[in-house]
Amino acid sequence: AALRHLRTLALDGNELLEVPEALCRLPRLAHLYLGRNGLQGLPPAFARLQSLRCLWLEGNFLARFPRALLLLPDLRSLQLGDNRLARLPAGLPRMAGLRGLWLYGNRFEEFPPALLRMAHLRVLDLDRNRIARFPDLTCLSALRLLSYDHNPVRQPPHVGDAVRLVGDGAQEFMEARQERLQSLRHQEDAEEEGAEAPPAAPGD
Repeated sequence: AALRHLRTLALDGNELLEVPEALCRLPRLAHLYLGRNGLQGLPPAFARLQSLRCLWLEGNFLARFPRALLLLPDLRSLQLGDNRLARLPAGLPRMAGLRGLWLYGNRFEEFPPALLRMAHLRVLDLDRNRIARFPDLTCLSALRLLSYDHNPVRQPPHVGDAVRLVGDGAQEFMEARQERLQSLRHQEDAEEEGAEAPPAAPGD
């Protein structure tokens, strides 16, 4: 706790069963890596880490989304892959600063509805879950990458034209989308050329 200016702390691959209380008293900590430990939760004091921007908790034993994280609205990158999560809290959109969320290798059987209100999310990774159906995701206007591989879905999720998809059928979907967008552009160019053409001279 005396390391008042510490900004990055990597404790991956240790045998931590809980987060040390002193760690929660590091006022300038911005990047924290706690992957591959034995964590089952985070203490309430974790919410003191208001400077935190990047948190990696992959490969732990989290069965519930840590509530303390909802009090970190400026967190930008949250890595929760390979845990035991089956749902997300309704209050998740309070994390308005979140841009990247990794949830691969968890136990989701349906798409978490709270994610539909994460309008600023740019990267979402849901690989290796049990989601059989995705809702329309065009409402996520900031989304640029969605990974849904190894879920029992029959067709790619419906997303905005700026989103790169990673998963079963994604390549064919993106190729078809590219052809459609190119066709639309050619049509718009042709319409603009027609509008700019000088009027035809009157006949004799």
